[in-house]
Amino acid sequence: MSKQVYFFGAGHAEGSGKMKELLGGKGAGLAEMTNLGIPVPAGFTITTEVCAEYYKLGEKIPSSLESEAKRALLKVEEVMGAQFGSSENPLLLSVRSGARVSMPGMMDTILNLGLNEKTVQGLLTRTKNSRFAYDSFRRFIQMYSNVVLGLEHAQFEEVLSNQKKKRKVKLDTELDHKDLEEVVGNYLELVKRQLGHEFPSDPWLQLRGAIGAVFKSWNSRRAIDYRRIYGYPGDWGTAVNVQAMVFGNMGDDCATGVAFTRDPSTGEKKFFGEYLINAQGEDVVAGIRTPQPINETSESLEKKMPKAYRDLMEIQERLEHHFLEMQDIEFTVQKGKVWMLQTRTGKRTAQAAVRIAVEMVREGLIDEKKAILKVNPSQLDQLLHPMIDPKAVKEVIAKGLPASPGAAVGRVVFTADDAEEWVKKGERVILVRLETSPEDIHGMHVAQGILTERGGMTSHAAVVARGMGKCCVAGCTDLEMGENLFRASGKTVHEGDWISLDGSTGEVILGKVGTVQPVLSGDFATLMKWADKYRRLKVRTNADTPHDTKVAREFGAEGIGLCRTEHMFFDPVRIEAVREMILADNTDTRERALAKLLPMQKGDFREILREMEGYPVTIRLLDPPLHEFLPKTHREIEALAKVMGLSTSKLKTKVEALGELNPMLGHRGCRLGITYPEIYRMQVRAAMEAAAELTLEGVKVIPEIMIPLVGHVNELMRMRKETEVICDQILRERRCKLEYLIGTMIELPRAAMTADEIAKVADFFSFGTNDLTQTTFGISRDDAAHFLPFYLKEGIYPTDPFVSIDRDGVGGLIRIAVEKGRKVRPDLKLGICGEHGGDPSSVEFCHEVGFNYVSCSPYRVPIARLAAAHAVLKQSS
Repeated sequence: MSKQVYFFGAGHAEGSGKMKELLGGKGAGLAEMTNLGIPVPAGFTITTEVCAEYYKLGEKIPSSLESEAKRALLKVEEVMGAQFGSSENPLLLSVRSGARVSMPGMMDTILNLGLNEKTVQGLLTRTKNSRFAYDSFRRFIQMYSNVVLGLEHAQFEEVLSNQKKKRKVKLDTELDHKDLEEVVGNYLELVKRQLGHEFPSDPWLQLRGAIGAVFKSWNSRRAIDYRRIYGYPGDWGTAVNVQAMVFGNMGDDCATGVAFTRDPSTGEKKFFGEYLINAQGEDVVAGIRTPQPINETSESLEKKMPKAYRDLMEIQERLEHHFLEMQDIEFTVQKGKVWMLQTRTGKRTAQAAVRIAVEMVREGLIDEKKAILKVNPSQLDQLLHPMIDPKAVKEVIAKGLPASPGAAVGRVVFTADDAEEWVKKGERVILVRLETSPEDIHGMHVAQGILTERGGMTSHAAVVARGMGKCCVAGCTDLEMGENLFRASGKTVHEGDWISLDGSTGEVILGKVGTVQPVLSGDFATLMKWADKYRRLKVRTNADTPHDTKVAREFGAEGIGLCRTEHMFFDPVRIEAVREMILADNTDTRERALAKLLPMQKGDFREILREMEGYPVTIRLLDPPLHEFLPKTHREIEALAKVMGLSTSKLKTKVEALGELNPMLGHRGCRLGITYPEIYRMQVRAAMEAAAELTLEGVKVIPEIMIPLVGHVNELMRMRKETEVICDQILRERRCKLEYLIGTMIELPRAAMTADEIAKVADFFSFGTNDLTQTTFGISRDDAAHFLPFYLKEGIYPTDPFVSIDRDGVGGLIRIAVEKGRKVRPDLKLGICGEHGGDPSSVEFCHEVGFNYVSCSPYRVPIARLAAAHAVLKQSS
């Protein structure tokens, strides 16, 4: 194996900020800060490659690592002027994880490593601070026992709590050195009682155990859940950062904190963060003690430690200007000196991401192209989240910190597992916790919002919620938590009760409250204008109603790529005529029912075409199997029988006769149009009459008729001929000149493989990737829930193929179809109208293969626009 350990310290690092894949984000940041001359405690990073080797060896540390680590540790000792394991002048270490992307709290950390009953005396002698020495020792025992030895954290908390009760104090900081020495003794006894052996005292044994535990935490449930949620590969692995400890818990001239160079919720250009005096870093992010703001209050670091604050301000400004990105930093103040422990790109809300990107251009830090690439297209979905209706009547029962904006309305649950279970049953939930921990990630992911009693604006709940785009109210001390309930303002809220959260104000509201769609900022419009300048793909929408069409145009849609005509049939007034048509015994009866539908469908097309004036509208003819429109229950069949003048038993027999064993591959799509041509004739007539009338009224319309589920060129030839006859007849009758296109959906593997034949009779291809994925994988999307989550969890499928295009299989068929189709017809228009049209990775793929447009749901249009710009800029970089 190549070099496994990279040293940093005393202004020199063997690595750099460009080595995230090898050193992880934290290690790369530490190396870069060291090279910039920023005060960073010396240490070394063990690479992600060693993590991969650890798992190849069956969760064993490679034997070759120890010699490299010892050489690096000698350099750390030299820089820090202390010795690891010394009973006179001990060097203590922190051992932290560091994946190439930020995964806050998902993997393990150990602080104060190297302490035992001898070295604690050396620490005491060196610092002349017995309280600090024993506070550090009790923290180490608790953290190491939990992370490495597998003992429950709560057992140690109970011992500490009993000591505080005994001394009649509330805070850890109120315990003196004798109390803490007693706690240490009780902790060591607890370990021996639970495990049957002594707590490990050999510092090197401690270090090996800690390194192995950090590697192992890469595959903890919470880390796996986090990777699944964000789509990160499981083979990346984590680096391990071993670093000399600096101490924020040595007294009132010491502190620890977390800060952002800009506000991660709003994007405002102001230094934003929290800190605690006489504490260690885990105290801040865990929310065990409520931290103080870093500035602008009487208790702030700015007031309490003005020199340290000034130094920190200078460092954060240097970091942002160096990385040209909003930074998330961790720091410790030891005896008035600021030490930097981390810098990384800060997680932020979509609102903040857009504002930061645009303002950095105005400040001259970056150009438009870099600004576009700074905003993740998927994040834009957050901007469309609803807000609490300002006009709503509401009963506010508590107020906490507005940790992540937006609104959340749901039933209260108190555990992450319950959140998952309730959501599986179709419920919306709000996860309420004393404080969240990394183990709650799966519950946070499915919840509408998160509410915690403890923790600040940089707590685990706040940071993770912002990254997910979830509404979060943290540090709500108005709450009094009980067993499966909480109390606030004299009200008791039980599991299952409805509450609402306002993440912009921190309000907790009893019951359901109305929400409204947000107003997008001017910065958003600016960013989208820049994106439109660079993207080459057009972005259309999937819309079936005038309202959806209007919304999509407001979001920048340049046409409709999929108008599902069947969605218009489910209206209660129309469904009876549809059912009459389906159940008709002969063509005459069927045509009479269709005659009722013609004016209704024509009216729909008129409104949609008018709303999308000047842009193309692709109208897909009837696609689903007919049984989907039929009554299911006995009561529904009985009611329809009365309308149709049939006996209930006869109608039931007809309904059963239309049922199919595998309707997805049955009598649907163009097969319906061929066997019942009157259905498609009515739809084509409705569309073309609407288009002709609008054209004569001076409205520019561009209709495109799409024939679905074509698998053989003969199907399309037949349907095109019939469609052209009707269209041309209407245009002659109306004396109207109007350009129209006739094309097809490529949604079957055979269609993709014979695209050269199909292209001869198609004006356009629209790839229906929902069905193409189903027919390529042989998976029913409706039934995949039984096994697909397991496949994703186990890494059998790297991503959900119904969310992001499978580039090797489905994508391979698309490439074949594109190549064959364009070879026959170079001007062939190509688009995508499956749900993949709004997925950024899939949009990038569509750009790469040379599509003309993507089409997605109205609220994903901005995502597709930005993703299309990303595709161009990434390709050219």
